[in-house]
Amino acid sequence: MADNWNATRLPDLTGRTAVITGANSGLGLATAEALARAGAHVVFAVRDLARGGAAAAKVSGSTEVRRLDLADLDSVREFADGWDRPLDLLINNAGVMMLPEQRTKQGFEMQFGTNHLGHFALTNLLLPHVRDRVVTVSSAYHRYGDKVIHFDDVNLRGRYTPTRAYSQSKLANLLFTLELQRRLSEAGSPVRALAAHPGYASTNLQSHHASALARAALSVGNRVFAQSDRAGALPTLYAATQDLPGASYVGPSGLGEMRGAPALVGRSPAASDPEAARRLWTLSEELTGVEWGLKPAGS
Repeated sequence: MADNWNATRLPDLTGRTAVITGANSGLGLATAEALARAGAHVVFAVRDLARGGAAAAKVSGSTEVRRLDLADLDSVREFADGWDRPLDLLINNAGVMMLPEQRTKQGFEMQFGTNHLGHFALTNLLLPHVRDRVVTVSSAYHRYGDKVIHFDDVNLRGRYTPTRAYSQSKLANLLFTLELQRRLSEAGSPVRALAAHPGYASTNLQSHHASALARAALSVGNRVFAQSDRAGALPTLYAATQDLPGASYVGPSGLGEMRGAPALVGRSPAASDPEAARRLWTLSEELTGVEWGLKPAGS
């Protein structure tokens, strides 16, 4: 466990470039602030350029803002097509949480489409440029819901609930990380894939819950029980900068992984299933039209 580890203990990141999805608020902004303060050039990959620009202007350090809508695979491809330089850190942070039933531009269930498929496509398209690691933000909610990927219909038509969809998307984040690391190792790549979760952190995600009663309860929880977004960003920062094995999962070390210093944490059996991870990868390639690009070592 990294006792008392905090963002002031980041290494010097001068000369390194990080892309952070959803960097305009919450955990993403806290992550951006810390990385920029440590010397990294931070790219705010955001849906709303005006909001992203306003957020970046408050950050002390080197930043730029680029448009990325993870709920639109055309936007993901446009972002990746415009990238032409080395990338040290890709932080798949953006997400939506427990929304009323909605669809992405390509017709996918919004939480699965944004939280998983958008990041799946972005990662694979940018991977030839990545030099160090990919960190994907999951959630303790991967342990809840149905605890499976609904391969028969990931869009959950006729059985959608906000929690079921969110839990599936967060489970997908961990299975994606597991299979990504397997493929990177097989290809002989030095890049590492890791995952992190923030514990119970106060962000604006909770304000979009489909249930008004749940929104009210979460609002109280944010004020009374939750840690700050800066504390919630620590597991992501730890995963992004410390010497950890590929496929590591970092979360808070306190009771119930709700808060505390970052540490390596466990994941559910469903999130550790290599066969499910391979199956999800194949399905994600089919749904996005984005395929694995790195070749095995020696080929």
